[in-house]
This record gives sequence, C-alpha cells and structure tokens, in this order.
Amino acid sequence: MKKLLQRWFSPKPSLRPHQAARLAAWQALPAAPQPATVEHSRFVVVDVETTGLNLMTDTLISIGAVAVVNGRIALGDSFYVVLQQREISRKENILIHGISSSAQREGDDPAEALLAFLEYLGKSPLVAFHVTFDETMIRRALRQYLGLSFKHPWLDLAYVMPALYPTLAYSHRVLDDWIGRFNIRIEVRHNALADALATAQLLQVAHSRARAKDITDFAGLRDLERSQRWANGVS
Repeated sequence: MKKLLQRWFSPKPSLRPHQAARLAAWQALPAAPQPATVEHSRFVVVDVETTGLNLMTDTLISIGAVAVVNGRIALGDSFYVVLQQREISRKENILIHGISSSAQREGDDPAEALLAFLEYLGKSPLVAFHVTFDETMIRRALRQYLGLSFKHPWLDLAYVMPALYPTLAYSHRVLDDWIGRFNIRIEVRHNALADALATAQLLQVAHSRARAKDITDFAGLRDLERSQRWANGVS
C-alpha cells in the first residue's frame, strides 16, 4: 500500500532544463488537423509491456509503436523503447514479454524514454486494441516521470472491429481472434513492437471496411467506437 500511495501521490518530478524545454516544445505542437481523411492522416498504433496486468500497481516496461501514414504502414516510422526499471519484474512475467532482467536494468532513463515517445508521437491520434490498459499505463508513467497530464485522442479497435463486423462480435473478443481471422502474421507475441505492427495491420482492415460504409476519417471511426461501447453498456 505504501508503494502504491507513493506512486500515485508522489511530488511533481524535477526535470532538467533541456527536458523541460523538450516537453514544452511537444505541448506547443498544433493538434492534428480535423477533419482529415484516413488517406491524408498519420495514426500511431501503440502497444505496451508491463510488470503485470494490475492497472493500480504494475508499471510500464516497454512501448512499441508503428505509424500508419495515409493508410499505409510506415515501417521506417516506428518506435520502441525499454524503460529502466527500479525493480525487476517477476520471472513468470519475463517469460511472457521476454525482456530480460539485464535489459530492464539497462533500459533508458524513464523521463528520456517518455520524451522520445512524445516527440515520435507528435499530436497524431493513438490507436490500440483495448485502449484502457495501454492508455492507463502510459498516462501514469507520463505523470510520474514528466509531471504531464496526458490527454490525447485514442481509437479502440476492440470496439471498432465488432462495430464493422457485427456478426463476429461475440466470437471475436481478443486481438488473437481478429488477427487470426484476417491471417495477420505476428512474429513474436507479447513483444510491444510486434503487437503494434499486427494491430496496425488490423487498423488497415478496419479502414478498408469503414471506407465501404463511407466512413473516411478519424471522427467517423470514433463514432463507430462510441456506438459499440453504448451497445455494450460501456461508457
């Protein structure tokens, strides 16, 4: 309990001058233009690995991200970082994500890693599968290490896909169901960058299906997500 309280109510971090300047520069960036069609937009698809699945007590270990630019996956526009850990995650956790104890100890300084992520992201919308987990972990880390209250547009494919494919809504609930359905290959499961790449391919599937329904921009996809959340009784 003491560690939990320290994590949630710790004083605002003291950034070095160059770090504060980088954060201010990111905050000053203009928002992504809206409305803009998918064919003229940059989306950042993200996935994280953590010390566990508890949103209250577990911590962020790695972030993987891939950009989808003008409807195409831009492999050269990708991001991956491991945050240096104060405490190494449990052995059974390491067996899942494959980030060794030495890699965790030698990871990037969390403030520097998170600044690099923000600079990579810019103000592009974020996309994930089951956004709540990824968003919570990223927001907590940004608050802890940068003192940033991160409010950013997200799109959740866990609701968009069943909205686009209602006949599959009850049989396809997890990412593996959807990537298996559309024969999306994933080289290493539970690697943040590999999972982000698979999710980016799923986003392309969603784009194609949505376009056939005359849904061509981020706002339209967000409306689909909201309608599916409402149908599922989720706010």
